[in-house]
Amino acid sequence: MRELLSLACEKCKRRNYTTDKNKRTTTEKLKLRKYCNSCHTHTLHTEAKV
Repeated sequence: MRELLSLACEKCKRRNYTTDKNKRTTTEKLKLRKYCNSCHTHTLHTEAKV
């Protein structure tokens, strides 16, 4: 079962990206290093509810 989620920046807390993940195989929160348009740098983005 796939769940829709958004990725929020760790620094500014803005939700920049949306993605989905398989809830059965990945039970922990998703953390990806992505580019933030507000911070103008690559920062760690963590899973947030849509």
